[in-house]
Amino acid sequence: MIKKSFLILAITLSFYSFSQSDEEVIKNIYEAALTNGQAYGWLDHMSNNIGSRLSGSLGAERAVTYTKELMDSLGFDRVFLQPVMVPKWVRGNPEFAYIETAPGDTVKVNICALGGSVATPAAGLKAQVVEVQGISDLKTRDRSEIEGKIVFFNMPMPASKILTFEAYGAAVGQRTQGAKEASKLGAVGAIVRSMNLRLDDFPHTGTMSYGDLPKSQHIPTAAISTNDAEKLSSYLKLDSELNFFFKQNCLTLPDVMSYNVIGEIKGSNYPNEIILVGGHLDSWDLGDGSHDDGAGCVQSIEVLRLFKELGIKPKRTLRAVMFMNEENGLRGGREYAKVAEAKGLNHIFALESDSGGFSPRGFNIDANEERFAYISSWSDLFKPYLTNTFNLGGSGADIGPLKKAGIVLAGLFPDSQRYFDYHHTAIDTFDAINKRELELGAGTMAALVYLIDKYGTSPR
Repeated sequence: MIKKSFLILAITLSFYSFSQSDEEVIKNIYEAALTNGQAYGWLDHMSNNIGSRLSGSLGAERAVTYTKELMDSLGFDRVFLQPVMVPKWVRGNPEFAYIETAPGDTVKVNICALGGSVATPAAGLKAQVVEVQGISDLKTRDRSEIEGKIVFFNMPMPASKILTFEAYGAAVGQRTQGAKEASKLGAVGAIVRSMNLRLDDFPHTGTMSYGDLPKSQHIPTAAISTNDAEKLSSYLKLDSELNFFFKQNCLTLPDVMSYNVIGEIKGSNYPNEIILVGGHLDSWDLGDGSHDDGAGCVQSIEVLRLFKELGIKPKRTLRAVMFMNEENGLRGGREYAKVAEAKGLNHIFALESDSGGFSPRGFNIDANEERFAYISSWSDLFKPYLTNTFNLGGSGADIGPLKKAGIVLAGLFPDSQRYFDYHHTAIDTFDAINKRELELGAGTMAALVYLIDKYGTSPR
């Protein structure tokens, strides 16, 4: 422990001996982002002129064209498309559901199909309901209690967790794996409480999986809004034999071709060392994906634009990558890493923004302790901008496949208290974006990229 403390102290002292000029550069980066930022206008176009961008959709195709043309227009040294086959799941007509408290006595509720789910029968599905508090509770139940019924997963995201992504991680398993586990016990359908910390009427979609179950055992699965989850639970306490009806028309079609969109500025000293910034271009289909993850895409492009505007010539090659298919397959991230490995590309650092366009607080850093100590020793440079929180661990889903010895992965760490109000919903729209917060995020990313480019990821 003493040896480690001396190492951190030595790294910190060595940094402060050459950091004075960096304060001015970082100040200029933030000022340019806040006074002449372009990300908000780009996001306006992508959200309001293109709209939702579910993998395999026309919106996704148009977003590929738009971001490529945008980066071409900014004069990046190279802009290109990287082909990747992606799934094509279609929601179909709007879903419909109600609680039947007595024959002919119904209460309508808000649901949406989960991504990858099968449809109900054409006339809909009606059955009795069994409420469970997550998958672990389901696994304690006897098959006779579940067979022929709809399983209602009603485990809330735990409100006691300050970090909302930890709350999400604690509950999301019932969404991704609930239908598979319910089907194994003979359930005919599954309804899942939306992944949301507040009570509202907006159901949250998201991906789900049947694993290796045969298609004959795939059961329709939908999310229910948190208000209506509370309502259904209350009705079940009064009558455990009530019926629930829902109808959805979703369909999985054959895979289609899509693309990661990549723009780069060539490094002057070490062009073979790559620093990546990115977000995922696809979104769910209910809103327009402004927070998830249009914000991360435009912030990443803005990082490279800020370097050009300020005349900062990077020593290393900077890449902005718009990944395709993070939401329901992660195929863009996996394909990017596969191609990078096959070509022997040397990525030294990758930074992803995929936690919404809210006020930045700092970064999550996935690195060994020595590299983390080195990078976090720069935190004082971020204090004037309230972005000096450096957490050890975590980065982003799309850049995760790049992980190997020597590379540092990072994720922009914004204030996420409101993120899950919008995540995967019809209200994830441009009007929920705050221009200043979005621009602060872009400036924060650019400042860290500037330091990584100048000093590398470890002391030399």
